[in-house]
Amino acid sequence: MGHRVAIIEGDGIGPEVIAQGLRVVEALGVPLETIGFDLGGRRYLATGEVLPDEVLEQLRAYDAIYLGAIGTPEVPPGVLERGLLLKLRFGLDLYVNLRPFRGGGLDCVVIRENTEGTYAGEGGFLRKGTPFEIATQGSVNTRMGVERCVRFAFELARSRERRHVTLVHKTNVLTFAGDLWQRTFDEVAAEHPDVATGYDHIDAACIHMVERPGRYDVVVTDNLFGDILTDLAGAVAGGIGLAASANLNPARSGPSLFEPVHGSAPDIAGTGRANPLAAISSAALLLDWIGAPGAATKITSAVAAVVAAGVTGSTEEVADAVIERL
Repeated sequence: MGHRVAIIEGDGIGPEVIAQGLRVVEALGVPLETIGFDLGGRRYLATGEVLPDEVLEQLRAYDAIYLGAIGTPEVPPGVLERGLLLKLRFGLDLYVNLRPFRGGGLDCVVIRENTEGTYAGEGGFLRKGTPFEIATQGSVNTRMGVERCVRFAFELARSRERRHVTLVHKTNVLTFAGDLWQRTFDEVAAEHPDVATGYDHIDAACIHMVERPGRYDVVVTDNLFGDILTDLAGAVAGGIGLAASANLNPARSGPSLFEPVHGSAPDIAGTGRANPLAAISSAALLLDWIGAPGAATKITSAVAAVVAAGVTGSTEEVADAVIERL
């Protein structure tokens, strides 16, 4: 019996790309015990439920979660994002969002703090719906939350050839949160004299990501800046259809979650046009996390070969090309 992996196919193209990721894992002979969970827009529309507390507790028993995509036009914005994705991140303490990028001059990993910042949900409305309406949206930054993320980035850099970490923030304007991030970064850097460091404001980082992508090795940043910067990096590296991600609980007190970041793309669902490579690469991250690094490396190499060869075709045909190169 292999590792227990919870499968959340989700919405839109989610089921299509997850199916191909699992095909690739199966082709390698990695034993996984997979159990499906019906979560996403379809469940919400049918039952009004997003992520019941009892289902969250069931998920804690698994070694990992493999998620396809969440979102459907019939569900109002924020319902699934906060009620499912953020509830999983907060409830399972998935505080590291790890996104690797290779292509377009990039060979880097972005470490995005995943449970604080503006996504923590601090804020609200006053006099909503009136001409005097006020909306506030706070940013929550704790020393613990920042430090554990920064430490993860430095330890990751130690395992890479360049051994370099760049902090990305906006310290000249966000003088409270930015000060906490910078001081924490500097203190952790002092404990890692073998790792070189740098700093970029988020706006400058966006320019460098396009014009000087080789500048970056490991990037660490806050939740909102990381969300924006990683989508840009995905575009630079060859398209969001290649972008994989891992939402990690480094303490391993519960399952980590692995997902492509391209969204549910309902406009192409069922057409066979969805690119499965991000989901396949996310499966590689999952295998590496649960202790099968050899299989993960084989998948990563096969995906790189498919991209280099310019393979095109249907969702299944692209996955076939990966399997042929394993």
